[in-house]
Amino acid sequence: MQKLLLTGFEPFLDFPINPTAEVVEALDGKNIGNYHVQTALLPVSFKRVKQTLITKMEEMNPDAVILMGLAAGRDKITPERIAINVNDGPVDNNGVQPVDEPIHMDGEDGYFSTLPIRQMVERLHHHGFPAKISNTAGAYLCNHVMYQVLYYIKKHNINIPAGFIHIPASHRLALTNSKLPSWSQYDLTRAIEICIETLE
Repeated sequence: MQKLLLTGFEPFLDFPINPTAEVVEALDGKNIGNYHVQTALLPVSFKRVKQTLITKMEEMNPDAVILMGLAAGRDKITPERIAINVNDGPVDNNGVQPVDEPIHMDGEDGYFSTLPIRQMVERLHHHGFPAKISNTAGAYLCNHVMYQVLYYIKKHNINIPAGFIHIPASHRLALTNSKLPSWSQYDLTRAIEICIETLE
């Protein structure tokens, strides 16, 4: 059985609930497809998240990595195609707000996901879940962690599938903001299971 690292984020900004944290809690320790799932809940902090993430990578030596984030306002599961070498956006949970800041001075302008994102979307559609590939992970913490993992993999010549998936708001989160499209937490969790099942 291979090892999969699955990560989510704590609540942030105006979102008192982060459904990725609930997916992480639900799937931790499960065997899905060819993978045994181990999880990590990441801080919404530009200064702290790299250490948390890379320490987990080094301790675990995973065979695949799926990072998750909340894309409040999206109505589909959206695997991300690319991470870009820039930090920008709103303040994090520690009050830090980088502007046009490179993530790694020696890094590429961008790194493409090595997850089978097209097959994930097709498999989600087969199971009745709305999904599409996204061509922008933004420049906030979601893009940051995707870039950090792909940079680490490239620098260490590691050949594993790794990338990022954005998920919509849960119904529970939408109760705090009626303008948000939302899914049931059960469906969000099942959709990520399907993405994991897509991995060889």
